[in-house]
Amino acid sequence: MDILEEIKKILVEILDIENHIITPEAYLIRELGAESIDLLELAVAINSEFNIDVNDDEIFLRKLRQYVTEAKQQNNDLLQYLVEKLPFLSRKRLENIMADLEGGPTLKVKDLISYIE
Repeated sequence: MDILEEIKKILVEILDIENHIITPEAYLIRELGAESIDLLELAVAINSEFNIDVNDDEIFLRKLRQYVTEAKQQNNDLLQYLVEKLPFLSRKRLENIMADLEGGPTLKVKDLISYIE
């Protein structure tokens, strides 16, 4: 099963967008226009399609800023702390997310793929 293609099918249906604009590097909220209700539908669809339990807080990085604050308060290495809290994301991806945090929601299609894998 090609996870990207399955994710594309789900996103096309939920977001009512063209398949060709969905790439692994596309931001779900910033570029594809996903809203909170869409993310809820996406979690349900991923759960059903891939037969996995989806933790909304993890897959949609809802606690990311909380984790950043916790790491700073506890004087922990930020990236190591994030790797422990979000193990489906690589250290390199977490570095990119942290560098891009001020730009707004950082969730990309490839992050969904990582979660599913």
